[in-house]
Amino acid sequence: MSSQRAERVQEALRQEISRIVQNEIKDPRLGFITITKVELTKDLRLARVYFSVLGEDKDKRLALKGLNSAKGYIKGLIADRVKLRLTPEIAFNIDVSEEHTRKIYYILDKIKKERLNAEDNRRD
Repeated sequence: MSSQRAERVQEALRQEISRIVQNEIKDPRLGFITITKVELTKDLRLARVYFSVLGEDKDKRLALKGLNSAKGYIKGLIADRVKLRLTPEIAFNIDVSEEHTRKIYYILDKIKKERLNAEDNRRD
């Protein structure tokens, strides 16, 4: 499968899973959840679905449990809506890239402030 086709399939899966989670699953554990990315294995048998959740680690773990409990339902809807020869198995993963980005910006901002303070102290 070409990488362009793989990207289209991944995006179609991301959009459909997002719609399903937002509109069709009534699980209180799934609060403010966003499906951020879908990665398919080369053989199309596994879709790694990454999501982010507003809140604490506890909220993220609860959302993961909620998604895993609805996995079969989601897969069935995908089989009906996204035309693929084989509907991939789904593995949900918490997307931590946003957290890492925030931490990096925090550290860089802290270093910048420390340098400015050090320069101010040298001038005095």
